[in-house]
Amino acid sequence: LTALFQPSQLCITNDSWQHRHHAAMRAEGGGSGETHFSIQVVSEAFTGKSTMQRHRLVYAALSEELQNGLHALSLTTKTQAEMTRT
Repeated sequence: LTALFQPSQLCITNDSWQHRHHAAMRAEGGGSGETHFSIQVVSEAFTGKSTMQRHRLVYAALSEELQNGLHALSLTTKTQAEMTRT
């Protein structure tokens, strides 16, 4: 994500422990798998793109991880200008 988006901010949080009862978690080793993450990215690469387009870019960047056990992402994707407005 860092190489692709060159973010001014990037925060990745492992939320898997909150979902240990889900079937996908049980399949990943009895609730010990790392399958749920929250990602906050601030990047100028998102300028002029809709939220859907931004999320598609992140999902495309993580396609290999999604094929190998990553189950769910909670995404926040903003530009620096959007961050300064809030």
